[in-house]
Amino acid sequence: MTNNDVLRSVRYMLDLSDAKVASIFALAECEVPTSDVQAWLKKEDEADYRPCPDVLMGYFLNGLIFLRRGKSDDAPVPSIERKMTNNIVLKKLRIAFDLKTTDIAEILKKVDFAVSQAEIGAIFRKPGHKNYRECGDQILRNFLKGLTLIQRPARVKTA
Repeated sequence: MTNNDVLRSVRYMLDLSDAKVASIFALAECEVPTSDVQAWLKKEDEADYRPCPDVLMGYFLNGLIFLRRGKSDDAPVPSIERKMTNNIVLKKLRIAFDLKTTDIAEILKKVDFAVSQAEIGAIFRKPGHKNYRECGDQILRNFLKGLTLIQRPARVKTA
């Protein structure tokens, strides 16, 4: 998935305004103008669309961690990756939403996408480990979809 897709998904999931997205970047000590956020949130075929760079996606995800879990003075500052992968995105989202691997399996099950605990564990291993597995777009897309169902449950219509 592209960084723009992830940004759009998280924005929708948490019902964030453009200004709030920019403030999440600021939590990770990265000042981003709202106009840049608006350009990243556009679809590829829209005018003024710009791809979100990997480094800035790293700042956004770190800011999201600080927003959801708070900033700790004694905890090390999360690193900013120069190259963003689906594995890193999933790992940072897991931290931000305080999820365990069993939670991830349940979230994927909500959208009828079954993945074993072993596969999920392999995604969180370091590259180069014999059991490391790349997180495909399908897994990340379904994870974001399932997490959205949890964060934005459909409102029950009353008659």
